[in-house]
Amino acid sequence: MTTFIAPTEGILSMTAAELAEKIHSRELTSREVTQAFLDRIAETDGELNAFLYVGAEQALATADAVDKALDAGEKPASALAGVPLALKDLLVTTDAPTTAASKMLEGWMSPYDATLVTKLREAGIPILGKTNLDEFAMGSSNENSAYGPAHNPYDTDRTPGGSGGGTAAALAAGQAPLGIGTDTGGSIRQPAALTNTVGVKPTYGTVSRYGLIAAASSLDQAGPTARTVLDTALLHEIIAGHDSFDATSVDKPVAPVVAAAREGANGDLSGVKVGLIKQFERDGWQPGVMEAYHASVEQLKAQGAETVEVDCPHFDDALAAYYLIMPCEVSSNLARFDGMRYGLREGDDGTHSAEEVMSLSRAKGFGPEVKRRIMLGTYALSVGYYDAYYLQAQRVRTLIAQDFAKAFEQVDVLVSPTTPTTAFKLGEKVEDPMAMYNFDLCTLPLNLAGVCGMSVPSGLASDTNLPTGLQIMAPAFADDRLYKVGAAYEAGRK
Repeated sequence: MTTFIAPTEGILSMTAAELAEKIHSRELTSREVTQAFLDRIAETDGELNAFLYVGAEQALATADAVDKALDAGEKPASALAGVPLALKDLLVTTDAPTTAASKMLEGWMSPYDATLVTKLREAGIPILGKTNLDEFAMGSSNENSAYGPAHNPYDTDRTPGGSGGGTAAALAAGQAPLGIGTDTGGSIRQPAALTNTVGVKPTYGTVSRYGLIAAASSLDQAGPTARTVLDTALLHEIIAGHDSFDATSVDKPVAPVVAAAREGANGDLSGVKVGLIKQFERDGWQPGVMEAYHASVEQLKAQGAETVEVDCPHFDDALAAYYLIMPCEVSSNLARFDGMRYGLREGDDGTHSAEEVMSLSRAKGFGPEVKRRIMLGTYALSVGYYDAYYLQAQRVRTLIAQDFAKAFEQVDVLVSPTTPTTAFKLGEKVEDPMAMYNFDLCTLPLNLAGVCGMSVPSGLASDTNLPTGLQIMAPAFADDRLYKVGAAYEAGRK
């Protein structure tokens, strides 16, 4: 078992908040910090494959610009100015290729930046590079990447989770202090749980989706990841906010997540009601994961929280509904990758018709899981099946949202394990798509309802000695509750 977890001393061991403080006080320069992480990537990424692209030159140029401004006596551009970040390769950037880990987009350069990327640049955050993922964010293990899987720093024979395995692995290995992931059915929270890091799926519509390559437009949401709750909150405040370029963006003030994280750090949860979901007490889940979860609940009680069992009966149907709605939206969204407008073009030698070129390009450019979901979605949307499958799944989605609404009438937050097991071995579930889909059981309901969730480290499982995560869920636009409870729980574990 080979491990590559983050060093415990020096620049690489510091939190993003600590690094920001030292950069802004001029104890450290942003260049020193950025270079230290670039060196760590160079040293470890041959084993981990967390990055698809490393933009050393661009990152150092941003760091130098931050240093110059601070040396001139200017105020930092943001609370995290000068602190570098790993960006999931699903968000478009003008200065680095955006591939979505697919051969379809190999080497493709975007003519514009995603809104989230623009916000990062304005905040003075150096982008170290683009991280590995399951192709077009479809998968739970990062094994669907056309460029090989990322590896878990806690055991390089195992998955770091998916789709955002690259970002999670980079954080856990000390290759970056901050990261951006995207979450369609758990792709931020689930890798966070498997790598002992913090990951947040914000309320749908609160972080711009403009420039995020869409898999399923009603489910996808970009979000912050880091090694502590406070770091994640600081990044959340930078990336959130209304965007007129995004039709799904909500014009509401950003929840006070940093203030909530600082409040929670005192460890007091008196007066907070925590819901325990009856449907997530299941036989068959890994005993070490359930043991860590039950210990987490006991800790929350010891910190003053009141626990209430809540019944969410339609959560049992979430998996079936998600794996109908998601492929249907995929079938629609991926129609643009046709080998004609941009990206890979195959067979355009004058002997093939436009239709044949499209077919050859898609056959070569898309991997097996992407093809599977396109076919499932196209079938479910076809005449005669739309009512039987897609509409039925949307009805179930409504019932799941109602379960959440009823639960939040009784409690402030809900908690559960983030994943049913710890990280599994690479190759273990490749031949069994259903086993892979079942790994998402805990995280899917939240996306269907559009509410927010966090995974926070909950210790190593006693039976595998691998990381587990506690999932915290809160109502839409109450993202600050996640950070208060998450920070309190984090403080209680120290």
